[in-house]
Amino acid sequence: MQTAYIQTPIGTAELKGDEKGLASITVLDDKKLNGIIPEVLKDAVSQFEEYFNGDRTVFDLKLNPTGTDFQKKVWDALLQIPFGKTISYLELSKQLGDVKAIRAVASANGKNPLWIVVPCHRVIGTNGDLTGYAGGLHRKKWLLEHESPAKQTTLF
Repeated sequence: MQTAYIQTPIGTAELKGDEKGLASITVLDDKKLNGIIPEVLKDAVSQFEEYFNGDRTVFDLKLNPTGTDFQKKVWDALLQIPFGKTISYLELSKQLGDVKAIRAVASANGKNPLWIVVPCHRVIGTNGDLTGYAGGLHRKKWLLEHESPAKQTTLF
């Protein structure tokens, strides 16, 4: 497994993967930049930089997360949430065919190892609240504002 660190507006991103695909993305509070980007992660790093620069709305990467079949089913559903849109945990549970599985869906969402690429940040509470985010609600808020189609502009 190869590792790369890149600086982002929400912290240092740690990307791990190999020839089978990207396995995990974690955003850290501390800086662990080493400047070395393994060949197998160069495309992922490039796409991440494009995303944070506002030049990418969809990732095109080979993914290889580790999880249960149910977790992978939830993560696949997260990939269907369009850039700039949100969905509630209840809606996601309905899409997966079992409204009673809302807690299991929320748990799987919280265990997503591919932050941002698999957009777990786009799942919110039924009432519109920013509920739960492994990286902290301040990061979830930043990501949703970054993806918002209505960008605030200045008048002067």
